Amino acid sequence: MNSTSECTVDREFFARELDSFLPDRIYDAHTHLWRKDCVRWSVGSEPEDCGYEKYMSAMDLIHPGRETKALFIPFLTAENKARMQSANEWVSQEMANDDHCRGLFFMKPEDDPEWVRQEVRRLGLHGLKCYHTMASSQPTFEADIEDFLPEPFVRVADEEGWWITLHMVKSRAVADPANIACIRRYCEAYPNMKMVLAHSARGFQPAHNLEGLPHLRGLDNLYFDTSANCEPIAHQAVIRIIGHDRLMYGSDLPISHQRGRSLSAADSFVWLYEQTPVWGEKHTQIDPVLVGLEHLRSLKWACWSERLSDQQVEDIFWNNASRLLGVN
Repeated sequence: MNSTSECTVDREFFARELDSFLPDRIYDAHTHLWRKDCVRWSVGSEPEDCGYEKYMSAMDLIHPGRETKALFIPFLTAENKARMQSANEWVSQEMANDDHCRGLFFMKPEDDPEWVRQEVRRLGLHGLKCYHTMASSQPTFEADIEDFLPEPFVRVADEEGWWITLHMVKSRAVADPANIACIRRYCEAYPNMKMVLAHSARGFQPAHNLEGLPHLRGLDNLYFDTSANCEPIAHQAVIRIIGHDRLMYGSDLPISHQRGRSLSAADSFVWLYEQTPVWGEKHTQIDPVLVGLEHLRSLKWACWSERLSDQQVEDIFWNNASRLLGVN
């Protein structure tokens, strides 16, 4: 598709599927800002810096006309570890454009936790982002949580009252016994820390959520963001097993602005992208829309299936995150 037809397809999808569903205010609890020297990401055709203004412009494509605030998460690749300070300072700088926005600090497991404490304070940030690619174990997609989020950082987060965004890995995600045990141990031992499991507990295969989430009931400091997960039952499982008041919308820019969707399959999942040769299917030619739109529709279906009230939908899209982040 060319850019004009892409925009038309997206606008039509939004008007048909989402405009009557989305609340007037949106707090994006999982989105990224980045410097192109830290990660070669792009919303357009070429890698570029993405700051506050670029973020706001991008969001107008997936929730136009809505008041939008965000928790900004820095990112960098493992080979660019030396640029971590630049990545974190960029988020701090861009967050300052809006008093209602917040930011996290990207940490490495080899960092000094006391240095991290001082840096988070210095930069005016609100918690930690850890990621499996920083683990020393291989392959990192099977890393234990402790390999990329060592306990001393959780202890500091507890003492400071911080938020931690955790993208767990392992092939069975939240159904993996080691992940369940670590999450329970961290949440129980450090009750003043807020643990947020990204991608609706990385439930891209919802069967993992149905199996694993019952083992995580009763943890008062455990939360979830929906970021880029296009499977309604993944969100439904969080709502039904844990509670809608623990679930928060997240766009996951720049993933939100790719075309395609995540799709559960077998005991795992696949990603279909615009270039994946699946869109010409027998009787029709499918024009893929932005992942962010597919993700929002999956949330709409989950809220409808769980018979949530308008107030409860507003909780997921604004109230839960704003309350947790101290936004008036």
